[in-house]
Amino acid sequence: MSETTTKSAQHLIGAQHRYLVFMLGEEHYGVPLLSVKEVIALPEFTPVPYTPSHFLGVMNLRGQVISVIDLRNKFGIKAQNSSETVVIICDLAPVVVGVVVNSVDYVVSLHEKDIQPRPQIESKKSTEYLSGVARKDQHLILLLDLAKALDVEDRVAINQVNQKKAA
Repeated sequence: MSETTTKSAQHLIGAQHRYLVFMLGEEHYGVPLLSVKEVIALPEFTPVPYTPSHFLGVMNLRGQVISVIDLRNKFGIKAQNSSETVVIICDLAPVVVGVVVNSVDYVVSLHEKDIQPRPQIESKKSTEYLSGVARKDQHLILLLDLAKALDVEDRVAINQVNQKKAA
């Protein structure tokens, strides 16, 4: 292994990852900051018929039609909208999706050593959307892979919207 390769490998081992931390109910969740395009106040939505209950519809963001999912509803978390309720616009290539959350708290930098692997959970539903767990101060942050959180129903609804946009 060359010296350059060794330095590169050492850099990756100590790599920091930045996450946007937000609340769903009473729990802290995080998504990779690089996937976040922006955070906006809760806008008006246009409902799309025959979609899952957590699929709120679509919104217009500066001429771009974006599908919006209530992440609280999707995960079965009881929560009311408040003045702090926001939509996080995420680029999940090839689609851009808005997710409704209770509030955005902060951005955190985590070293790989600070991130524990996804816990093994016995459940009828897949937990592949959890990419890990990190501890910050006195609470745990569940790290999400939003692309994996979208199930077949969600992808069908998003594709339905994208097909209507193209027509």
